[in-house]
Amino acid sequence: MLLAKLRLFWQRNWIWIVMVVGITVAFVLPIWYMAGMDEATRKYIVGINIGSLPWGILNTAIFVGFLWLMQNGGFTRFKKAKLKAELVDVRFSDVIGLTEAKREATEVVSLLKDRTRLKKIGGKILRGVLMVGPPGCGKTMLAKAIATEARIPFLTVAGSEFVEIFVGVGAARVRKLFKQARQYSRAYGAAIIFIDELDVVGRTRVFYDAFGGSSEGNSTLNQLLVEMDGLVEGDDHVVVIGATNAAEDVLDAALLRPGRFDRKIYVGRPNLEERQKIFDYYIKKVQYDPQMEVGRLARKAVYKTPADIENIIKEAALIATRNKKDVVGYKEISSAIERIELGVAHRLNMTDHEKEATAYHEAGHLIVLYLHHPTDDVFKASIIQRGGALGVVHPIPREELFTADRNAMLGDIKVYLAGYVAEKLKYNVTSDGVSADFTVAMNKAHTMVWRFGMGTNGYVGNFAAIPKEQISESLKEKLNLETQEILKICLKEVEDILKSEWTLVELFAKELISKEELDYDEIVSIFTAAGRQPPRLLHPPEGPITDLSLSQLPPGSS
Repeated sequence: MLLAKLRLFWQRNWIWIVMVVGITVAFVLPIWYMAGMDEATRKYIVGINIGSLPWGILNTAIFVGFLWLMQNGGFTRFKKAKLKAELVDVRFSDVIGLTEAKREATEVVSLLKDRTRLKKIGGKILRGVLMVGPPGCGKTMLAKAIATEARIPFLTVAGSEFVEIFVGVGAARVRKLFKQARQYSRAYGAAIIFIDELDVVGRTRVFYDAFGGSSEGNSTLNQLLVEMDGLVEGDDHVVVIGATNAAEDVLDAALLRPGRFDRKIYVGRPNLEERQKIFDYYIKKVQYDPQMEVGRLARKAVYKTPADIENIIKEAALIATRNKKDVVGYKEISSAIERIELGVAHRLNMTDHEKEATAYHEAGHLIVLYLHHPTDDVFKASIIQRGGALGVVHPIPREELFTADRNAMLGDIKVYLAGYVAEKLKYNVTSDGVSADFTVAMNKAHTMVWRFGMGTNGYVGNFAAIPKEQISESLKEKLNLETQEILKICLKEVEDILKSEWTLVELFAKELISKEELDYDEIVSIFTAAGRQPPRLLHPPEGPITDLSLSQLPPGSS
């Protein structure tokens, strides 16, 4: 082991060692030689050398520089990021949440620590670990924790660093990366290579490219496949950890086969308990109101990633500072979520009629969402312009759901149509503010019929999976008519709801005109004062939420 470390030190620092020895010899020999000369000759030789020294150094530097550059990939070398080979200091205790992912990662660490025993019984160390999940969930931090807990060197590189227009440069960089990792493996027993955004270099190879643009990508991936489990000499313990936000089917099948990426770790969004721990961790980094309940913050951040939560706390601190407050409270956190999700609020100089029409539009959304949606609640309504929408109603899932049934999708459609219906009942005409609502409602109805078999006329199957030219025009017409039928049924139900609850619509519209925004507590108090108890006994978070599980556009966008 000591010999391997000395060899590694020589391989990593031989240039500096040679330079120091060469410079020492270059100075000591002339001094020793000139010591035997007479003084006049010595002064002459020294003067000539000092005078020509700058030009000699410049010529040598240019020659050596170009020689080194050509030997190391030409001018593309300047684009190459320097690899970091060092032990990182991130423990599993520093990774908040990710309970299931950490359990898988702990097993990987155990296998790395027991590599000697594993080899003794004839087993082989892991070749690769693939981390898949949404961005901002902690894949990079988890990889660092694996390296720290296993106490082995950690080399990091991004997938984009292998991509070049010159064929062969990416493959050369892969070879150099693995050569460096093997050097560390011989010195320390094992090494980890972490490739972030693996999908950049690991996408499925293209074998029929008329223009040859895929040659470099194929070459780089082929070299990665060989280095991970191919015709490579030695039995060095090099583990590749790849991280990607893309779906697994984007990656080449050869990269996912056993012997390369042996394990898959899914790093998903945190659940309620994990979000509470994450909020507790980040909220302590700022001055916050001690009366604020962290559990309520976790409930208002359904589907938020750790990076989202950290960003919310940072933005809330900025808002508190801007408002000259000493601590961060619920109001600042709610404002931070609104600013991040919808952008900065802008108060437009709308006419009285426009303001009233917007208020009735949002009141329609609010009533249907609060009283009739099977999975979502409303936590804030506003007629202040944000992100191009004149008004908005903020929904939040009451709990984490990973599938949506027919009732939930119909509930979404009804909420999106409610603004249109409210305008029509009030003025007998509607505005162009319903365009975004119609877009989402029609898309949901179309998806229900064409993909999920949720229509009423007996057509079952995912018709979107069939090429359009293979579907008859008559069948397309029937499916589209069924889509329109769903919208008509929902429209009729929404009309009946708002007509029966029109007193509440008028009440909420007046409150919105007066206050411009209504928080959850204010909404509940209005319903209670009108004799309508909340339909669900919950302990909802305070403030708005804009993260929708079933759509990209929030209900109520005008």
